[in-house]
Amino acid sequence: MKSLTDLTFDNRFARLGDAFSTHVLPEPIVEPRVVVVSAAAMALLDLDPTEADSEVFAQLFAGHTLWSEAEPRAMVYSGHQFGSYNPRLGDGRGLLLGEVVNDAGENWDLHLKGAGKTPYSRMGDGRAVLRSSIREFLASEHLHALGIPSSRALCVTASSTPVWREKQESAAMILRLAQSHVRFGHFEYFYYTRQHDLLKQLGEHVLSCHFPACLAQPEPYLAMFREVVERNAELIAYWQAYGFCHGVMNSDNMSILGITFDYGPYSFLDDFDANHICNHSDDTGRYSFSNQVPIAQWNLAALGQALTPLVEIDALRETLNLFLPLYQARYLDLMRRRLGLLSSDAGDDALIQRLLQLMQSSAVDYSNFFRELGNSTADQALARLRDDFTDLGGFDAWASDYRTRSAQDGGTQAERSARMHAVNPKYILRNYLAQQVIDAAEQGDYAPVRELHAVLSRPFDEQPGFERYAQRPPEWGKHLEISCSS
Repeated sequence: MKSLTDLTFDNRFARLGDAFSTHVLPEPIVEPRVVVVSAAAMALLDLDPTEADSEVFAQLFAGHTLWSEAEPRAMVYSGHQFGSYNPRLGDGRGLLLGEVVNDAGENWDLHLKGAGKTPYSRMGDGRAVLRSSIREFLASEHLHALGIPSSRALCVTASSTPVWREKQESAAMILRLAQSHVRFGHFEYFYYTRQHDLLKQLGEHVLSCHFPACLAQPEPYLAMFREVVERNAELIAYWQAYGFCHGVMNSDNMSILGITFDYGPYSFLDDFDANHICNHSDDTGRYSFSNQVPIAQWNLAALGQALTPLVEIDALRETLNLFLPLYQARYLDLMRRRLGLLSSDAGDDALIQRLLQLMQSSAVDYSNFFRELGNSTADQALARLRDDFTDLGGFDAWASDYRTRSAQDGGTQAERSARMHAVNPKYILRNYLAQQVIDAAEQGDYAPVRELHAVLSRPFDEQPGFERYAQRPPEWGKHLEISCSS
């Protein structure tokens, strides 16, 4: 294990030069206090977890000091926001401090969010607040624990620095990790500004650093685009299967690596609602839960457009058309697993859609349903779950078909429960749980957020003594309004 002073830097993106990013030093926050730390994220950098208790830890991740090898840069990019093109965005409150190479040879971006003003802050103050930093930390680490591709979060640091949103709040910083912070919007920026030589330079960087296998293909950029399409098809399948709603799927919030990225007003479904809108600023429902599939394809089309100086357009269209069938196949596979089905059957898609329609009409808790379904024999679980449905005739017909379908796979009850519990979490990050620990943290009590993080880091385990985190939310907890403000 390493100390904080032993990290090895290789700042590949910074070496691209000033056309791609601007050198900016972080603006420190006062009286830094470490709120919560992910030992699992620290391990990605080979860091000794006891380093989190050191004085230098809080100083580094509150912007007071830097490694001598760090080269803090604010990246420039553009993107489509709610369907409209914004020609100049960029890191308005975050800085890519540098890229660390771990002992496994992996490069990890250290990205400090809430680090103060940059040339891309526009009218903003460049700060993040404690509530949004905690929400991003919890989601990043929880999605990873669920097996959903995501950026990671190493720590949250609180302060006494005041900032104004709808009310006065406290500034905070979150240290994010990802193997790249390049977004779809990076490619869009150089395409729409007609800097096609720099577009190609960016493409060469992404290929060599993140898609080296594509370099051996006859058309490397087309191969890269196909990889991005495949990764996003899998990512969105995970979101839909596990009831995750991102909330702001602008093209500048889409990672070139196909990971969940830039957390804002996200939520996991409580009661199943295909039309759920988690961002109260989304007046038209563009980024509703059910729209995440077509919007992902729309964003991929925007990326494809930006690649047209490098790839023939018909080839890009043909590759883009792979998205929906790839998504559908992966989603069906994930839902079969959630239902405890080992084999495939032509009627599985209809069986799943019938269940979702019944859950929608009865406002059934999405996550708890699947966990309960694996707790005992199918007959026993279905008998208990029946009480949650209002359309009893419809549920009975579905349950009968499910029993018949499940029996095709055989196996013991213990085997069935084990495989279902391995994919159906008992604990899920619900908005009301996040709000409760945020309220405590804003009063200076960090124990609740640390405990919730620990529980959510093992979402599939029983964890005796923590069952309260698996309960259905209270009514007030189902209707929290979350905005982009942070």
